[in-house]
Amino acid sequence: MPKETGEKLIASNKKARHDYLLFDTFEAGLVLTGSEVKSLRMGRASLVDGYVFIENGEAWLDAAYIPEYLNGSWTNHSPRRKRKLLLHRKQIDKLHDKTREGGMTIVPLRLYFLDGRAKVEIALAKGKKEYDKRHTLREQQDKREAERAMRQRNRTGE
Repeated sequence: MPKETGEKLIASNKKARHDYLLFDTFEAGLVLTGSEVKSLRMGRASLVDGYVFIENGEAWLDAAYIPEYLNGSWTNHSPRRKRKLLLHRKQIDKLHDKTREGGMTIVPLRLYFLDGRAKVEIALAKGKKEYDKRHTLREQQDKREAERAMRQRNRTGE
């Protein structure tokens, strides 16, 4: 059987980009059971409620939803259990120091397979205020309108 290559996206957390200002991003490995891997290969997961915390020098992904494997038996996993993240010691220490300062959290952005191995992209983030969210939406809308006007002008100008 040929080895899997490339990147296959399973789930992304678009809400995180709306709710948080993202700073540093990290790629972490994920410790999973067999039924979790099979469920992910079917392309089913959700990171919307997920968050990352540091405990006893280890990083954990909690509240991420990986549904039970449909063809599994009594050995199926719990859908919202906490899962260990695989990071380098310096990365864990950096994340721990930044989150202890206050106002910072760690959120999962994407869950994907990279060359057959499950990975999660996490980011150091700070929560946005309501007016920041409105400002971001207004900027996106203004940019969209400007691009639309330029396309219209280029069509008629030729």
